[in-house]
Amino acid sequence: MNTPRAACGVTPLQGGCTCGPAKPVPRCLWQGAFALAVGLLLAGPASAQQVALSGVAGGKALVTIDGAAPRFLSAGQTHQGVKLLSTQGEVAVLEINGQRQSLRVGDAPVSVGKGLARTDDAGAQQRIVLTADAQGHFMPPGQINGRAVQFLVDTGASLVILSASDAQRINLNYQNGRKVSVSTANGNVTGYQVKLDSVRVGEAQVYGVDAIVLPQPMAFVLLGNSFLTRFQMQRHNDQLTLQRRF
Repeated sequence: MNTPRAACGVTPLQGGCTCGPAKPVPRCLWQGAFALAVGLLLAGPASAQQVALSGVAGGKALVTIDGAAPRFLSAGQTHQGVKLLSTQGEVAVLEINGQRQSLRVGDAPVSVGKGLARTDDAGAQQRIVLTADAQGHFMPPGQINGRAVQFLVDTGASLVILSASDAQRINLNYQNGRKVSVSTANGNVTGYQVKLDSVRVGEAQVYGVDAIVLPQPMAFVLLGNSFLTRFQMQRHNDQLTLQRRF
């Protein structure tokens, strides 16, 4: 395998861009925080519901739904299509529009479609529309193996790249993966190549996605080409559209 690229810089759009003059997708330094400005759309009239876990106390979960004021839910209680199933420590198990989700306090919000028919991976014709933040970065919330993560789109990364701390948080047994040498801005490091069961952004879910786990801390999970090449990408002004290819 070629040495995966994880260095920072600016990389042109890849994956079959059909826009006018191609604009580069900026890459990050993995540090600091940026304002999140992301819109996630599925082709068709359905919308997505965003749910975040703000806290857990006394067996109740403090849940924020679509940016509204946080609301405590008890086990078995439902509000706006969100049902609390159980809590344990800082984790709450919720049923969101019929889909079971595990959220941890402080995780990025999960986005779940309202009233959408589930389709298999091969037949899904799905579209994701992302809006850049003030720095020009595309940072959608999403899930790896059903656990919430914060992505940063990086067309210069060969694979999805995440830190060991994120891998541990989502219970990814990465140390059984294959050791690989990875070139980063700080030189070569040893990482672990693994295959993720699923990667989800909005209503688009891809199965069997190659990824690399790195030892150093990272502010985001880099959404690289092992996910992005499943989509046709087109950028117009501050919007990046990913149309499902296969």
